[in-house]
This record gives sequence, structure tokens and C-alpha cells, in this order.
Amino acid sequence: MKIAMVGSGYVGLVSGACFADFGHDVVCIDKDQGKIDRLHQGIMPIYEPGLDALVLRNVEQGRLSFTTDLPEGIRGADAIFIAVGTPSRRGDGHADLTYVYAVAQEVGQNLANDAVIVTKSTVPVGTGDEVERIIAACNPAHRFAVVSNPEFLREGAAINDFKRPDRIIIGAEDEFGRDVMREVYRPLFLNESPLLFVSRRSSELTKYAANAFLAVKITFINEMADLCEKVGGNVQDVARGIGLDKRIGSKFLHAGPGYGGSCFPKDTLALLKTSEDYESPVRIVEAVVKVNDLRKRAMGRKVIEALGGMDVARGKRVALLGLTFKPNTDDMRDSPAIAIAQTLQDAGVTTTAYDPEGMEQARPLMPFVEMTTDPYAAISGADAIVIVTEWDAFRALDLKRVQELANNPVLVDLRNIYNPEDIRKAGFTYVSVGRN
Repeated sequence: MKIAMVGSGYVGLVSGACFADFGHDVVCIDKDQGKIDRLHQGIMPIYEPGLDALVLRNVEQGRLSFTTDLPEGIRGADAIFIAVGTPSRRGDGHADLTYVYAVAQEVGQNLANDAVIVTKSTVPVGTGDEVERIIAACNPAHRFAVVSNPEFLREGAAINDFKRPDRIIIGAEDEFGRDVMREVYRPLFLNESPLLFVSRRSSELTKYAANAFLAVKITFINEMADLCEKVGGNVQDVARGIGLDKRIGSKFLHAGPGYGGSCFPKDTLALLKTSEDYESPVRIVEAVVKVNDLRKRAMGRKVIEALGGMDVARGKRVALLGLTFKPNTDDMRDSPAIAIAQTLQDAGVTTTAYDPEGMEQARPLMPFVEMTTDPYAAISGADAIVIVTEWDAFRALDLKRVQELANNPVLVDLRNIYNPEDIRKAGFTYVSVGRN
């Protein structure tokens, strides 16, 4: 089949490259000429493990191409995916659908054959109805269907998630749309990946509900971690104890500094706005958003306490190890590191930092932080070392070298990647999350 992917960012590029790897003929379309030029040179706009090799292989084999010309790119396409950004709208927090509707308008004006238009972008309930209206008003001459097909890709594991999905959700209102989508996903369906057909509005809501539920799990275990510190419990034991219950499951029960990234913050907020519009409040999600926002600065205060308190902390130096919201990505969006660094800055603490992939994106967000070339350069002269992101590069630090470089052997482990006994035996003052 011929597939057009409008939007060559994280979702569009990964999805397009994977579809091409299945044997489909895929063209990725983007208005950003610089991005397209770099893709032609084999330079990825994002860091995602294995993506560069996947893209290169399918370009060389003639199944994947890139263009800024939407009319030409969608010509003859059986399925046209909309995979553009839907950031939180300034002022009210609603998902900004400007780009989605602009693509729908241009597709409608240039549709030259029967096709299925697929919203891959994360969009609020009812967006597909508006996309359908826009296209019908522009071009009533050709048969088309508008389908919702939300993505469930984890940054850092996106290729595997696409090729071995837990489920494929397709919201379609007619058989034409369902038939085309069956063919699009036939390679996965043959491998028995669950293909779930639902209504378009149910599909749109499923994406938000899934991310909100995971955000609830993260926030719940973070609050249990705080309680563990008060009562002398161990949050990792608690997480194992409840995670072995198959009704709960062990994933997303790792205590830390709070969630961030491109999905959970904006999607929980967008879900709240939808619930307000329909006068059907989701109080649990309201609490989750508030608790998570407060937690990030609380982690900054945790570091200040480890330095000896507010009066002592001023003038001290802290090394932040990891800046991205999670490992194996360069995504800094809503990363806990931003709020932590700002809290330290407000307290008169100077900071150095190292991240394997995210420093270029971090610099404009935290210009007051000194970026370094490696973790040991960041640690040199520090009064405390803080593990913010659990990159593999930080899991086996040379503790003897760390002690020699740091002013004080204080380690604040916000991801609980070290064993408390081992670190304390090595001569460190060790602070973790939810472990007394």
C-alpha cells in the first residue's frame, strides 16, 4: 500500500519508518524544509535508539522517502496519516489543534483519489468529526473515511512498541475505513497483535484515558514513597508487593521525581479540559496533575535538605546527572530536572550537569546550569551529586573516583538505582526516594 505520513516528528517518523519496514511504500511529509533536508542526509531530528539505521535501510531499499510537497506526497495514497503536534494551548490548556485542522484543510483541497485519513496525533474527543467536516467541505468528489488510530509508543522503545504492540486501536465509522486499516496493519495482525475496532470517539478517548491511568499509577507510588519515608517503610518492597497482583501489575510503580515528557503532562491537562467542557469532572486526574507539579520542586528541596538546609545550601555546588525526562531520549519537555534546577537556583545553589543526549535541548531551558562533557566533570567540586535520570551510564559510577572529585560524598538518588547499604559502606551520605 502507499502511505502518506504528514508530520515527520517523533510519532510520524517512527511510524513511517516502521510501516516502510513492513513493505509499504511510505512518504513522510513535513513543512520544515531544514528537517527534510537533514533526513535526506540521514540526520535524525530526534534521538531514538535504532531509528537512524531503520530509516537508512528503508530509504536505500526505496520504500521510504521525504518531501515538503503535500499535494504530491499524498497523490495515490491509500492511507494519509496526520501525525502533527497537538501541544497544550497557551492560556487554557486545551490541546492546540491548529496543525491538525490545517493538514485536514490541505488534504481536502488536494485529495485526488479515494483514501482513508487517519488521525495519529493525540486529539480530544470529537476531533475526527471536525476533520471529516473540513475534508468534506473542501473535496466532496472522492470517497474518504476519517479514522482514529492513536499511538502508544514509549520514547526510548518506540520501534519495538510499534512492531510488537500490546494492541492496535482503530476508531472507524464505516467498512471502507476498517478495510483499509486492516490492510495497513496486516503484517502485525498476522503476528496476532490485537486489532481492536471501536467507534472513532471511543478511540480518541482511549488514548487520553490510557495516559491518565499511567500518570495515576506513577503519582500513587510517589505518594506511597513519601509515606514510606515517614513510617520507615521501603517503597520498592511496597511496589513489588502490590505489583505482583495481576490486577495491578508491576509497570509504572517506580518511585521518582515525577512524570514529564511529551505525553503525560499535556494529555492529562487536555483530558481535564475535555471533562470541563462536558461537565463531567475527573477528580482523580485533577489531583494527579497538581501532585505531580508540586513534586518536582519538592525534589529540589530534598536536595537542599541533603546539603544541610536552606541556610547552609546557599553558595554550594550540585551536580545533576541526567536531564531528560527519561533515559534513551533527548526529550526535555516537562522534565523534572527543569524544576529541580530552578529550585536550586532560587536557593542560591550553583549547578553543573551532564546528560548523554539531552544537553543541547536543555541549554535554552536552564541557561544558569553549567553543562559538562561527562559525569565526572559535572561531579568535580560538587557538594552533592543528584541522579535525576536513570541512564545506564550512571548505574555503575566509579565511587572511589567520585569521592576524590567531589567536595562532599553526598549522593541523592532520585531514581533508586543504587543499593543503600553498598553506597553507605563506600563512605557516602546517601539519600533516596521512599527508602528509610
